[in-house]
Amino acid sequence: MTHTNAVGATLRSWQKRSGSRFGRWLFGRMIYRRAPHVRTLQPRFIELRPALCRVAIANRKAVRDSHGSVQCLANLCELAAGMVTEVTIPPTLTWVTRGMTIEYLRRAQTGVTATARLDKTEWSDTQNVGVPVSVVDDRGAEVVRAVISINVSARETA
Repeated sequence: MTHTNAVGATLRSWQKRSGSRFGRWLFGRMIYRRAPHVRTLQPRFIELRPALCRVAIANRKAVRDSHGSVQCLANLCELAAGMVTEVTIPPTLTWVTRGMTIEYLRRAQTGVTATARLDKTEWSDTQNVGVPVSVVDDRGAEVVRAVISINVSARETA
């Protein structure tokens, strides 16, 4: 078993940049390069630490459907779950998303904030983990509930 107590590069980068608005924006840009599919979302990271990730998106034209609702909420859930996993697991492990169960509760008419929690502290070499994610709108109403299935395994050494 490995305990979560070493700080990986992603968490170090967040800790270094999170103190200013420009630093948080720069951190988001770094994430775009690693995961280009989230570029359209233009996510704004609010909080990132082991066991918790909070990330928001604004209700902009690029993320609205023809009815004016915010779409791409599954991508937002996957981003939040992936980031919380990245900063929670020890640097000797790696992860990959395996699946998703998502429940759309109501239309999102405003900006939204996704909160992913991963309260696991002991890790074995290979395991599947379910990361719960809740998405609320700017009024505080829950619009989406999801569980992202993530496979955690030992990092390959070259």
